Amino acid sequence: MGRATPRTKLRALISGPHLIVAPGVWDPYTARVAESLGYESVTFGGYNFGAHLVTGEALVTLTEVATLCRYVTAAVEIPALVDAGAGFGEPVHVMRTVRELEQAGAASIHIEDQIYPTRVHYHKGVEHIIPRQDMVDKIKAAIAARRDPELVIVGRTDAMRTHGFAVAVDRANLYLEAGAEMIMIYPSTVEEARQAPHEIKGPLWYTNSEGNVLRRPIFSVKELEDIGYKVVSYSAMLICAVTQAMKNVLIHLKTHGMSGLQGEDMIRWRKEVEDIIGLEEKYKIERETVER
Repeated sequence: MGRATPRTKLRALISGPHLIVAPGVWDPYTARVAESLGYESVTFGGYNFGAHLVTGEALVTLTEVATLCRYVTAAVEIPALVDAGAGFGEPVHVMRTVRELEQAGAASIHIEDQIYPTRVHYHKGVEHIIPRQDMVDKIKAAIAARRDPELVIVGRTDAMRTHGFAVAVDRANLYLEAGAEMIMIYPSTVEEARQAPHEIKGPLWYTNSEGNVLRRPIFSVKELEDIGYKVVSYSAMLICAVTQAMKNVLIHLKTHGMSGLQGEDMIRWRKEVEDIIGLEEKYKIERETVER
């Protein structure tokens, strides 16, 4: 029996009984931190890598996503669930997108039914949805483009906000019929979130959009598992928390001329960083070669 790959690991998790918890990361270091704490997958999402590149999600290119994805998937052995936005264009562009991200090591790729180019106003809740047949064509192109059948293709619909619950359910089921293996949805209310698993005929992905101006409902892991979701991701949790932690230290340094961090804490924390990035393995190689 062959060695498990991130894609086969993801498929096993999807087939398993539990909710897949995928924190949002933006680089190999944040992905490695999550892996070191026992998380079985990470989401490499648009909000995070748009912030990481200081451009915003709408202005990120396929080349940038693929490059960052390669760094992430080289750093961890757990599945990386990758946001491909609107596929970076029409069906022919979606085919290129899938092949680039597949080669970059993505375990899953999700494609949304928003217009391309994506607009920055999406972050304010101003969403524009493409015709359903156009999205079906994109999903079919994505399925046809993948070379590894283990790669999971996810269809995302934002239609609950723009067109209502019933339309979004119809779209979700249509995308599943077109070949999508999971659906990412964005319910506007608690009631919609609870009803969706009863009406959509496939595995569902929920995003806990903490800090979102639309105030979409936030659920605990147990609640989502009980409701019947298969994946939960966190679009802005880590990058917002990390930003505040960085600001606190930098403000203390600017105000007091010292970081305020304790020496013994820093010795321990720096060792944790070195463990996360694997310096001990490199030390060992040097001890056995150039540092003998």
